[in-house]
Amino acid sequence: MRTTFDYAPLFRSSVGFDRVFDLLENAARGQAADNWPPYDIEKTGEDSYRITLAVAGFALEELAVTQEPNLLVVSGRKQGEDRSQYLYRGIAARGFERRFELADHVKVQAASFDKGLLTIELLRELPEAMKPRRIAIQTGDASPARGPQRIEQAA
Repeated sequence: MRTTFDYAPLFRSSVGFDRVFDLLENAARGQAADNWPPYDIEKTGEDSYRITLAVAGFALEELAVTQEPNLLVVSGRKQGEDRSQYLYRGIAARGFERRFELADHVKVQAASFDKGLLTIELLRELPEAMKPRRIAIQTGDASPARGPQRIEQAA
């Protein structure tokens, strides 16, 4: 028995979290467990990550890495048709498409292919405007005597 969580109360008290709720709903749906090709996701630094996919049997020209807004798509398509007659086939040669949801401001830095492993380096780059900044606190007697001021954004 599957139960779903109702996000309606959260929608009433939050603004701009639509994408997060969509991600939670998709994860709760329990999409089909396609575990091929196998992959690792590792955190290599404070804001850097690495995805490594085992794509044995694929040539470099048969692989594609595409970044869309908040989505990384890695796909592989075999060229030509294999007409061999196999008695047993344990090495998968089917095409694939693997999707990775990316957080805001995560960009692909590089991709490399070596010894059957496709490695994708990712970096989260927060814009300067989103980085925490320290606010100076003034004492009560140092505050200006004039009325409220308008805060302007620096260009």
